[in-house]
Amino acid sequence: MAATNMNAKQVAEAGKNLAKAHEAGESAATILGLLAQLEGVKATEELLRQSKIGVTVTKVRQNKDPKVQETATRLVNRWKAEVNLKKKRAAEGSPAPSNKALNGASTNGRSSTSSPAPPQKEIKKELRKSTVAPEKRNTKEDAVDHQVTGNPVRDGCLKLMYDGIAFMSEESPDAVLDVARKVEVAAFEHYKNETSAEYKQKIRSLFQNLKMKGNTLLRRDVFSMKITPTRFVTMTSDELKSEEKRQQDAALEKENMNKAMTAQEEKAISTTMTCGKCKQSKVAYSQAQTRSADEPLTTFFS
Repeated sequence: MAATNMNAKQVAEAGKNLAKAHEAGESAATILGLLAQLEGVKATEELLRQSKIGVTVTKVRQNKDPKVQETATRLVNRWKAEVNLKKKRAAEGSPAPSNKALNGASTNGRSSTSSPAPPQKEIKKELRKSTVAPEKRNTKEDAVDHQVTGNPVRDGCLKLMYDGIAFMSEESPDAVLDVARKVEVAAFEHYKNETSAEYKQKIRSLFQNLKMKGNTLLRRDVFSMKITPTRFVTMTSDELKSEEKRQQDAALEKENMNKAMTAQEEKAISTTMTCGKCKQSKVAYSQAQTRSADEPLTTFFS
């Protein structure tokens, strides 16, 4: 069970144990167990400064195990949100409620409901908002730190996923980063935990499809996780296309096929091909683009 009343000294001690386990290459289960002890810590600026626990957990985010990375990132982001929320309340002249208030107890010992703890939904509303135009959003403009895996290649791929999902979006940078992180982890795991050429090529393909202005539904469904990260990283090029793009490709293929069927006045003659019927080495042929522009030409013999 996670501790809920640890003081700065106890948190610092837990941080030392966590740092030792991480540096010694202990198992993911061991490190996750140590992180679980910090789940109940209520962050204050003073506690974080005295214990330096934020620095320690940030280093653990570089662990190669995705679950450890995710847990450490979630802890750091939550502590940042808690500290920022307390700063905001202090600036507004409304200090954060005490433990007694959070438990619904009044100063005279009687139960009170006049100052209940803020519900979780209200805390979520405090997520940072983007201040740039939707079409210009990316990690740089949103001031998002995407270097969280400890691997430059994976960090670069995470950046692409953030830039693609954030494009034309008005969602919180923190929320977009969370989804982008899940997608990158799913891709990394799908390609056997290796930053292979296939892994990088897939990430680029996903990014290119997300950045297509008409692919609004894809961006929306990936962010909402209607399309799960595991599903998203295995979708084919055709599945990633917008409906409009599919219709355009179908129309182009039909048009090119019709043109290919039109009689040709003059055809090229090849002396390097052999007719399958008469076995002559003099064969007339023509070529036409019957499919998408990135597909090879179709050759017709006569």
